[in-house]
Amino acid sequence: MISCSSPPAASGHGLRLLIVLFLLFTGTSVGCYTSIFSFGDSIADTGNAMYSGSIPESVRHLPYGQTYFGLATGRFSDGRLIVDFIAEAMGLPMLRPYLAGGNTEDFRYGANFAFAGATALNASFFEDKGFQFSPMEYFLGVQLEWFKQLLPILCSESNSKDILSNSLILVGEIGGNDYNYAFAQKKSIQEIRTYVPSVINAISQAVNVLIQLGAKTLVVPGNFPIGCAPAYLTDYQSTVPEEYDPQTGCISWLNELSEYHNSMLLDELNQLRKVYPHTTIIYADYYEAVLNILRSPQQFGFKTPLAACCGSDGLYNFNCRMQHSHYSP
Repeated sequence: MISCSSPPAASGHGLRLLIVLFLLFTGTSVGCYTSIFSFGDSIADTGNAMYSGSIPESVRHLPYGQTYFGLATGRFSDGRLIVDFIAEAMGLPMLRPYLAGGNTEDFRYGANFAFAGATALNASFFEDKGFQFSPMEYFLGVQLEWFKQLLPILCSESNSKDILSNSLILVGEIGGNDYNYAFAQKKSIQEIRTYVPSVINAISQAVNVLIQLGAKTLVVPGNFPIGCAPAYLTDYQSTVPEEYDPQTGCISWLNELSEYHNSMLLDELNQLRKVYPHTTIIYADYYEAVLNILRSPQQFGFKTPLAACCGSDGLYNFNCRMQHSHYSP
């Protein structure tokens, strides 16, 4: 994680725009599902990191949560997250974090297993790559185990597939931190690109497991344009104009990594659709959703779209003290 003078990872206003774009791009119907189950990292974590005790102290206070809840809720945002807007659009309550505990009634409408800082890959992958620290232990595989542990509480084995067939499953966003940790370790972009197939494979395996458990509708988001994130724009400032997208001001070579990840993910999802023709697998294009805002910021009410929303000094309103390596768009 990082402790920043610009705490919120995303603004509520921006996320409202993202969810509208998400619904438009995917054609997802609302009111068709009885529950939601969500996996991922801080983009979707509604409080698991807080209940685990591993959340940074700064995230426990305002301005986190200030635009909606009026207090910090463990979300890495000044308000609601994408998963919150999806739940509201479907007429369901916001998802309860799995680590908050509870009974069948508490998880009647689903559960959130996402954990801030989580990776798609397990710690041994990074240890084998010579990383000087171990990334967050609550990676995607652990979140799937939590899900399996919760299922018997929600239903009997005989009707678990009935429940899951009427549930919306959000697999991510996940994978962004796998690259964030690598950049923090000063790995080269060439080496980081070699991690992408392993990340995609981990996501694919998770989708396979969920489908075999009974999931019928899954949303798998792609990676954000990381070259547009204030942290990366600050750390990789350049005097070379050619390194920037002239339309958005984002760092082109960083966004190319996101594009590579998303292209491989799309190919893998297409293969999974062939294997599971009776399952709906939706790709959520978070990359283009963000770029649409950055290309026409005034249209969406933004004056300085690349600047952190609550930051301090610097060109991108961002100043950060690294403890580990979590960059959030």
